[in-house]
This record gives sequence, C-alpha cells and structure tokens, in this order.
Amino acid sequence: MFYFILLFPFLFALVVPLLYKYISRIHTGWFVLVVPTVIFIYMINLLPVIADGDAIANSLAWIPSLGINYSTYADGLTLIFGLIISGIGALVVLYSIYYMSKQREALHNFYVYLLLFMGAMLGVVFSDNIIVLYMFWELTSVASFLLIAYWYQRKQSRYGAQKSLIITVFGGLALLAGLLLLSIITNTFSIREIIAANESIVGHELFLPAMLLILLGAFTKSAQFPFHIWLPDAMEAPTPISAYLHSATMVKAGIYLVARFTPVFGGAIEWFWLVTGTGIITLLWGSFSAIRQNDLKALLAFSTISQLGMIMCLLGIGSITSYSAIPMVAALFHLMNHSTFKGCLFMVVGIVDHETGTRDVRRLGGLMSIMPITFTLTVIGSFSMAGLPPFNGFLSKEMFFTSVLGAAKLNIFHLKTWVVLLPILAWTASIFTFVYCMILVFKTFAGRYKPIKAEKEVHEAPWGMLISPMILASLVILFFFFPNIVSKNLLQPATAAILPGIPGVGIESNIKIWHGWTTELLMTIGVAVLGGLLFIFLPKWSGIYGYLPERINLNYIYDRGLVGMERLFARITNAYMSESIRDYLLYIFVFFVVTIGGSMVAFGNFAYDPSSNGPISAYEIVLVLVVISAAVLVLLTKSRLTAIIAVGVIGFVVAMFFVILRAPDLALTQLVVETVMIALFLLCFYHLPELGQEAEKPGFPVVKTVVSLGVGILVTMIALTAQSSSLHNPISAFFENSYELAGARNMVNAILVDFRGFDTMLEILVLTIAGLGVYTLINLRLNGRDKV
Repeated sequence: MFYFILLFPFLFALVVPLLYKYISRIHTGWFVLVVPTVIFIYMINLLPVIADGDAIANSLAWIPSLGINYSTYADGLTLIFGLIISGIGALVVLYSIYYMSKQREALHNFYVYLLLFMGAMLGVVFSDNIIVLYMFWELTSVASFLLIAYWYQRKQSRYGAQKSLIITVFGGLALLAGLLLLSIITNTFSIREIIAANESIVGHELFLPAMLLILLGAFTKSAQFPFHIWLPDAMEAPTPISAYLHSATMVKAGIYLVARFTPVFGGAIEWFWLVTGTGIITLLWGSFSAIRQNDLKALLAFSTISQLGMIMCLLGIGSITSYSAIPMVAALFHLMNHSTFKGCLFMVVGIVDHETGTRDVRRLGGLMSIMPITFTLTVIGSFSMAGLPPFNGFLSKEMFFTSVLGAAKLNIFHLKTWVVLLPILAWTASIFTFVYCMILVFKTFAGRYKPIKAEKEVHEAPWGMLISPMILASLVILFFFFPNIVSKNLLQPATAAILPGIPGVGIESNIKIWHGWTTELLMTIGVAVLGGLLFIFLPKWSGIYGYLPERINLNYIYDRGLVGMERLFARITNAYMSESIRDYLLYIFVFFVVTIGGSMVAFGNFAYDPSSNGPISAYEIVLVLVVISAAVLVLLTKSRLTAIIAVGVIGFVVAMFFVILRAPDLALTQLVVETVMIALFLLCFYHLPELGQEAEKPGFPVVKTVVSLGVGILVTMIALTAQSSSLHNPISAFFENSYELAGARNMVNAILVDFRGFDTMLEILVLTIAGLGVYTLINLRLNGRDKV
C-alpha cells in the first residue's frame, strides 16, 4: 500500500491526458484533486504510529546486484514533509481549478507536470536509498523546469525555467558526488545505515568533501545565497505553481536534506558555520532585497528566500546536540508555519493578479473595501510572516530569537566573538521582514483606489478561489492557539529522528503563547516599532537601493557568464567546423593517434612476438610494395581517375593476398566488392572537377602525410600487439567445428549465414532501404521534382 501511495501521482499522470481529451465538460483538476487528497488522508493515518516513536520501512529489489533497492522509510521528519507535499498539493489543485481556465490553458500538460513533481518530492523525502533519492531529486528539477516554462510562449518563462534547471541540476550533480563519497566511506547506499555509521565517517578523509558537495546540492535547491537568483525568475510560472513549488515543497527539499544528514555531519565546525552562516546571510539579504520589489510575486519570492535562510540557520544552530533541541524544533515548526502563511499569500497575490490584471504595487491600492476577504487573508498571512500575534509565525519567530540568543552565549568552537553577531543579524533581518510585510498589506489594499490603472473591473474573487487560502489562514491561527498538538504529534517525533541523542521530553513546554517579558518579546516589540517607522518613512530612505551597482550583482554575473560561454564555444566551434570532410577526418585521426598511441607509449603496451609468424615469400614482399606504391599514389595524384584506379589496385592486391593465403572464397568476394566499388566511384566522380581545379594549398601535404603514416603505423602496432598478447584462447577454435555446429563445410559462409545470421540480415536490410531511397530520388529527378 505504501508503494502504491508513493507511485500514485505517476500512475495517475498517465490517465490525465485521456481525462482531458474525453471528459472535457469537467475541469481536469477535479479528477487530479483525488490524488493529493488520498495521499494526505493516508499520511494522517500514519500519525499515531509515528507519534509513538515507531517508523515504517519497506524495501523492494530494483538492482540488487549493485545494492540499489527502492527502499522507503517513514519517520517523524519524512511525515512532516509528506503532509506538506500532499496537503498543500490538494489545496493548490483546488485553487487551480478556479484559477486555470479549461478553455484557454493546456490543462493536461499542467496537471501531468504537477503530478510528476508531486511524486518526485514524495520520492525524495521517503527514499532510504541514496541513488533512488538522487533520481527523484533530479526529477523534481525537471518537473519544476516544465512547470516554470508552462507558458513557454513568454521569453521570461523560458529564461526562468532555464535558469532554475542550470543551477539546481548543477547542485544535483554535486549532491550525487557527495552521496557516492558517503557510500564509499560506509559501503552502503542506505541512509539509515549511513547514519548508524556516523562515528566512522567523522574521521574519514572524505568526510569534508562529502559534506561540502551535499551542502552544495541542498543550498542550490533551497535558494540559499548565492544560489538564490533562480527563485525570483521562477515566479513567471502560474501562481498555483509558485504557491506549491516555490513556497511549500521544492525549495524545502534542501531543508530536508540538511535535516536528514544532520546526524552524520552535525557537530562538525564546518557544518555549523556553513549551514548557520549561509542561512543568516540568506535571511538578511532576502529580506533586504524584498523591500525594493514592485512586483508582488517578486516580493514573495525574496521573502521565501529570506524565510528559507531562517530555517537553514536554525538547522545549523540545532546541529549542536549538546546545546538544546529548541533550535531544531523551531526550524521544523517554522517549516510548517511558512508553508501555511506563504502558501496563503501566494494564492492571495494570484487572486489580486487574477481580478485586477496586475501585480505591480505602484498600480494597486484601495482594494480593502472592494476585496475584504482577500484583504483579511493577506493580513493573516503577512502578519504571521512578520512574527506578530495571534498567528503561528509569532511562535516560531520567538523560538528563533531564543535559539540565536542561546547560541550567542556559548563559546562554540572557540569562536564566541562571531557567534555574537547572530542575534544582531537576525534582529536586523526581522525588521526588514516586517517592512516588506507591511508593504504587501498596505500598499496593495490601503490608500486610494486607482481604477484608471486597473486593466479590468475589480471585484472579490469567487468562493472557489478563496477556499484554499482560507483553509491555510485558519491553520495559521489554529497553530498559534494549539501549538502543543502539532508539537506532540509531529515536532517531537521529527526532532527525535534528526537528533536521536536529544529526548523529546520538554520540547512541548517550549511552545507557549506567553513566556513573560522576555528578551525575545522585547526584540519582537523592537522589530514592530522600528519596522513600522521604516515603513512609514520608506520614501525617505529607499533611495539607498539606487546606490547598489547594477553590474556587480549575481544576476549580472550569471547572465554575462552564459553569454561569455556561448561566445567562447561559438568561436571554438567556428574554428574547427570548416565544412570540410577532410578536416573532420583529420581531427578524428589525430585524436586517435594521440590518445591510443600516446597511451601505448606511456604504459609500454606495445609487444611483438615474431616466433609464431609464418614465413614471408617473395610474392608477398612484391605485393606489399605494390600496395605501398598505390597508397602513395593516392596521396600525390591530382587526377581523380588516377586516385580511383590506385585505390582499386590496393583492393585487387588484397584479393591476391587471400589467394596466396589459400582463401579463394574471400578473394572472390573481395574482387566482386572491389569491382563494384570502383564502378560506383567512377560513376559518382565523373561530373566532379579534377583535383587540380580545387583550392588546394601549394606544396607537399606534410600534415596529411604525417597523420596518414601515424594511423597506419599505429594500426599495425595494435594488430601486432593483439597477435602477440593474446589473453584468451582464440575464438577460431569454435568456428573450426562449423560443420558439426551449422552443417556448413565453408567456415566463412557459416559465420555469415548462421553464427552472424541476424547481423547479415540487418546489413542486407540497410542496403535495401538505401537502394529504395536512391531509386525514389532518381524517380523524383526523372519526374521533374528536383526539390523534395
């Protein structure tokens, strides 16, 4: 049953095109809604088992010879992600039914891509085999690429899809390398077995490279600085995609990876500083950049970057198992909270765009009275993201302040001075977060209504489009008033899965609405006061963004890097693509001589044992001299007719070698083939100009002669070496029994007709197809149809 649930999205994706084609009267989304709903209900049924501290493991043989099995593992950590993937997925599908028009959109493509992504995300979080995990990891990148480029007619959609694919696949390759290093260290592909062997991993010489590569994969997928630049451009996707991929699921894959491998790398100084430092920088830069955005989805994109940085920072602090379980609980709690309020906000922004025709805050305002429900949902989501009560974001933000304050009091890795900066940077980033949350609410809904700038008449969204954000907004409030239910059933089992050395006792008591007049509460009040002042006086100080250099930023570096690489490779390609077959053959032969010949010289692989050679007669010496002379004539002649005759002489002399070596059948075959070939050459080259009339460089063709001699000598050396260094008994002994095996007295015929019968038949088929093609072209020419 568990495997069916994980594969359900892929199986249903096969049916979607049929539903779209044959049941067009019903929106395809209603059928697709069944998939995440069923998965979510199944995940809910797992809650009692997981809450009791148990886990569910399954294994299905896939490539057992390589130790690759489709192994799944469900514990507290994976269940949180499973509920988010399926729960938010169901709400997004419901929202898309009213957002995506079945008359104007290719819904079958949309929902097939969506289901592929949903199945890939479930595969990532529930896979216990690292190879299978990587397969699903890259499938999320491919599905995300397809979803971002859904409106492929738009240049920005194609650009955003390409950008996300390049960055995330680059990180995925790094992740694969890191996972393989872990498997080399532990001699297993199982994540559980790798975690169990964490003590033997720490002192290994591959420990640090594996850590860096895995973090690179996690940072690129979760849009951490400096790899965050792909996320804002991915906002060109339809709003349901942004709400699902870029706020709740795909960007959380890197978070999952860091949490999953914390038992392996947690406690190392490099892990702490890389995860914590990258997270706090991403938090600060994302919140600072969000304020300058005029597009509401771009604002939410940078806010997502900021919030992901906050979660990543908490995971880094929480990796210090000797400190406390609070940071890890806070990371998981904010992970859930972010999925609720950010999913709600993306849907709300989609509603504003859908009803007004714009997302530009400069063209919006005064929508509070026109769209009161949408305004209320925006207030709930934005105030939760700003960390204000009575919303769930307030609780996890307080726990975030508790975590950074606690870390600042520790002499972590003898670097106490730098750790003190954590509360300062966290508090500063929270102020910027408050500012962009106020921008989202008041610049969109407060002020004077601007009907002239709106592209169509504005009204409240239909109820079908409001249901999903209303459910998420309700969860925002419920999680605030009943946090211990979430803590007991989800957060404690997940924390125990990440930090098995920290007992779950006492975790629940940390999540309270009121802790008294603590430092954390005073920090929150300071954030609200200073953030409110900065929002009020935003026109006075927002000019500082104008001083940021336009050409010294990551997007510019990315764009110029792509352009530079395209130009560089274009120059390289134009340099060797001369449209001359001679040049292309020259490249191939030079590469052959350098690589094969160089390796034979470097490793001393040439061997020659003349003891097994037969006697050489005077006739053979004469024939060899004739072949050499004919080959030299081919190189030097200026007449095509002479060159063809010289090539024919070589072929006929080879036939004479077969006669001397007592192989008359081969000699006859060689004579027939050579005769036909010469005739065809003469027929093809009859109308071509003489060699002397073509643009040839004056002088002797030194390069071509050297390359030709090199290829000939090398092939001779390889043949002699192969003859003198036989590792196994020759296969000719098998074919000597051709009469007993195939009933044929002629060994060559037996090989062609019996032992290689299918090969010969297919060769004849190829020649037949080629002959039919030539016959067709000749008929077209004779009928006056020169152009096909």
